[in-house]
Amino acid sequence: MKNIDIFKALANETRLNMLLWLKEPDKNFPAQGAHIPKGVNFVGGVCVGDIQEKAGLSQSTVSSYLNMMQKAGLLESFRYGQWTYYRRNEDTIQALAEEIRTNI
Repeated sequence: MKNIDIFKALANETRLNMLLWLKEPDKNFPAQGAHIPKGVNFVGGVCVGDIQEKAGLSQSTVSSYLNMMQKAGLLESFRYGQWTYYRRNEDTIQALAEEIRTNI
């Protein structure tokens, strides 16, 4: 994780909103998991289509945004068939918060 990549990802209001929405997926999105196979634990994951609908942007833009945040370490993903789910990477977010608290 490079902090500059994280800050670049968060410098866009929509990407920041996506991260905030994913903090409380049950509050911000319809029930998830219809396409996740039994036995797979990906709690808090939200389908790209639901994120796209909430953001009101094209699928390609939303996918690009999610990919950027994943590469920065802010998100984790799970793909099953044609569906991809994303959730926050709380370890990275906590490490960033600690870095800001202690060094910035």
